[in-house]
Amino acid sequence: MKGCFDYQCTRRAMLGSTAATLMGFSIRDLLAATGRDHVPTAEHVIFFWNGGGMTHLDTWDPKPGRPTQGEFEPIDTSVAGMRISEIFPEFAKEMHNVALVRSIAGTQGAHERATYQVQTSYSQTPNVVHPGFGSVVVHEKEQLGDLPAYVTISGQAPRASYLGQKCAAYFVGSPGDKDPYLAFPEGITSVRGNKRLETLARFNSKFASKTTSEELGATRTSIDEAVRLMRSPALKAFELDHVPLSEFERYGDTPFGRGCMVAKQLVETGVRFVQINRGGFDTHTSNFEAMRNHGEIMDPALASLIHDLAQSGLLEKTLVVMLSEFGRTPKINKDAGRDHYPAVFSCFMAGGGIKGGQVIGSSDEDGYQPKDRPVKIPDLHATLAHALGIDPDKEVMTPLQRPMKLVDNGKPVLELFG
Repeated sequence: MKGCFDYQCTRRAMLGSTAATLMGFSIRDLLAATGRDHVPTAEHVIFFWNGGGMTHLDTWDPKPGRPTQGEFEPIDTSVAGMRISEIFPEFAKEMHNVALVRSIAGTQGAHERATYQVQTSYSQTPNVVHPGFGSVVVHEKEQLGDLPAYVTISGQAPRASYLGQKCAAYFVGSPGDKDPYLAFPEGITSVRGNKRLETLARFNSKFASKTTSEELGATRTSIDEAVRLMRSPALKAFELDHVPLSEFERYGDTPFGRGCMVAKQLVETGVRFVQINRGGFDTHTSNFEAMRNHGEIMDPALASLIHDLAQSGLLEKTLVVMLSEFGRTPKINKDAGRDHYPAVFSCFMAGGGIKGGQVIGSSDEDGYQPKDRPVKIPDLHATLAHALGIDPDKEVMTPLQRPMKLVDNGKPVLELFG
């Protein structure tokens, strides 16, 4: 199934699909010539969301010998001249598979507004809620298999908003554990449970014939998806009881390490978009102690995930991205912390057509401003859309009959694809 529900066709969509020609070329061919219609390089996305604002200077953009350096030294990686913070020694060995963007030019310095923009591409407004990119992917790409196409782990994802309930994320609170809501309560046999579900379906069907409530439709969608998932053998992909102890030792037996292991299993089973959430990056105080602790947990899991995806060949079609709402101040405050700083920050991308072992853009010598190749937030979304073969300028019609682009006027960073 492609898309979440039907929409009225906009003029742009009609022109994009028409068989009309102009000077011997179809409109589709003309769009292809602009680079907006191409063979996708990615089928899946693993999206790491680091809530709180992760410091760029102490991770992907170190400034050795400068007043803004802080406590960490840069280390060599598997790519000559490409150095990252010492808190990622294992991940450094995988940088030939990874690209860094060091010139993200943000505009929002408050957590809520910055989170909204980085996760949706749009600036926050009082009159419309935009869907997160995971919901966009589910709306535009065909579902593969029985599992939900969009899964969020260890935290909530942005709302699907006008894209509808089918594009909302399935929440996994504790990665690796069985979901108690996907089984009948203790003491209820399968026969008895199925009879209850049949009774509920008849009741909802009868009630639906008397109402046009959108809320009822969303509820039925949730129930239908839950029942289908509960009965699917693919449900095993959410669990880790079959995983050898050696894998827990490699990834780390932590919520983050288990989340990475589950994410790998989910994309292997066909899930389109997996979001892994980790907080604790709002380091106004004790920044270096906090980041050292983050590195100890994240480093082995990230290195193992990229290594395993590369070894299996799945990295070629799985785009792995790590983002946060903004960076931290180059100036270290009196509490050994760094404060909110949106002017320039960094992210990494790997797989899904991304050419590893390269750095896009740079910040100035102290990490205060983009020095070259500034990348705007919507450009990141357009880049993800490009990898997945999604037209970022496509419009969908909201329930209030307002056309909205999937991405807010971004241009893909094509250099990432080599």
